[in-house]
Amino acid sequence: MAAILGLNAYHGDASAALVVDGDLVAAAEEERFVRLNHVAGFPAQAAAWCLEHAGLTVADLDHVAVSRDPRANIGQKLLRTVRHGASARYLKDRLQNATKLRDVGSQLGPGLRAQVHNVEHHHTHVASAFFVSPFEEAAILSVDGFGDFASTMTAVGRGSHYDVLDRVLFPHSLGIFYTAFSQWLGFPDYGDEGKAMGLAPYGDASVYAKAMADVVRPLDDFFELNLDYFTHDKEGVDMTWDAGAPTIGPIFSDKLVDTFGPPRPAHGNILQLHSDVAAALQRRLEEIYLHVIDRLHARTQLPSLCLAGGVALNAVANGRVRDESPFERLWVQPAAGDSGTAIGAAFFVWNRVLKQPRSYELTHVYLGPEYEERPEGSRPLDYAEVAQRIADGAVVGWFQGRMEFGPRALGDRSILADPRRADMKDTLNARIKYREGFRPFAPSILAERVGEWYEHSDASPFMVVVDHSRREKRERIPAVDHADGTGRVQTVDAATNPRFHRLISEFEAITGVPILLNTSFNENEPIVMTPQDAIDTFRKTSMDLLVLGDYVLER
Repeated sequence: MAAILGLNAYHGDASAALVVDGDLVAAAEEERFVRLNHVAGFPAQAAAWCLEHAGLTVADLDHVAVSRDPRANIGQKLLRTVRHGASARYLKDRLQNATKLRDVGSQLGPGLRAQVHNVEHHHTHVASAFFVSPFEEAAILSVDGFGDFASTMTAVGRGSHYDVLDRVLFPHSLGIFYTAFSQWLGFPDYGDEGKAMGLAPYGDASVYAKAMADVVRPLDDFFELNLDYFTHDKEGVDMTWDAGAPTIGPIFSDKLVDTFGPPRPAHGNILQLHSDVAAALQRRLEEIYLHVIDRLHARTQLPSLCLAGGVALNAVANGRVRDESPFERLWVQPAAGDSGTAIGAAFFVWNRVLKQPRSYELTHVYLGPEYEERPEGSRPLDYAEVAQRIADGAVVGWFQGRMEFGPRALGDRSILADPRRADMKDTLNARIKYREGFRPFAPSILAERVGEWYEHSDASPFMVVVDHSRREKRERIPAVDHADGTGRVQTVDAATNPRFHRLISEFEAITGVPILLNTSFNENEPIVMTPQDAIDTFRKTSMDLLVLGDYVLER
């Protein structure tokens, strides 16, 4: 037996994943255990749970793979430091972070005999995208902010190997481009970029299209930033990757403010200006993203594409890739952000280092802890009754099976509601989610019905690609139809999640609509992990029902 523990450590979205003989048996984010969004530091509890789940100890591990390598691109790093200099604080922080990464083995505790591998950040994104995909051969693209001095990597994968084609190094980055404008829009927290994407459909992209085109431009196979709009090139990035929530200091310059106006305060009013800039931002990201992908296809002439990296969580851009790029088939890593690099690091070692053949395909992300207990005061679950309550307007906390890995709740740690009710978005925001009204809620639909309600009939189990609803259906599902007529669709298959499929089927039998509104089971905190987390969230919000496994709690 070969056991490989993959880790995303001392970086945002700390996580752990365990691969045993080529199978992904467990994966979890540290934030779910410590209850702190996007927590960085060392994923001690996530790693311990992965081992416990598999009945292993630290001594049983053969390899530990960490998704960072301080030595990667070292020549370019040193050259840049010599040319531009760096503050004493910046150098100290980078040195401390590198020291921690080299000392990961000691953090796992006594008895470790495994070989420790430091794997370059974008290699782990690429590995996470290709080695668990359904494709035997594919082009691969990884795009994010920065990791190990790079922001982008392209590759070609065949079998259990891939070859890197090219990469984009600091300071040019599509992730930095999007993050800087997200900060300007008043969304400063780590992971807030999705808010900018949600705001974009409410604006007119043409108003700032010309100005936005000056900020980032296509260049050969990739792109370049107009660095006058940013500060990271001259001043570095003020980041914290310690045990708490990660932070990134402001990275937009005075020129960006002079061009687009004063930044919106974090809780200030959203004006049409902000919606228009968000629309132009999203449009420009899509244009550059498609340019890179088109050039990648021209270079590889392959029919299949795998995507990973934080930018690959932009489901709207992915929708355009599916519809407009020359690639015929698309697979997006469901944990495309940095948490997914734990999976990539482990498979990098299994497939690329150990040269083992591929035998695992990621068809679901129900990879975390599960619990079996009957809450006091509960009654047995009746699917038809719960479906009827949803049809009558109830908001239901739905807690089943193993927790999802990655940023999306996919029917095991979800809050569910009726998509037919136009007021349901406001109801959820007022009673439970307490978030901006422009942010959409997702439709979870029976896989066998998706073509009747959306333009595409192919499986989309991970909520990583938007689709347009059919015009004749839109008035029936206003709570999950965004301003531009799209939804971040999850198709639900009976074989993969039979309980969720059964509930949606019961709802369809009552209403004729094979869709439920699905949002993550949380309230400004990480998605719930344990039954106690679910009960605590149920008590402090205004949910009507809580379904825990085979049991129902009601107020």
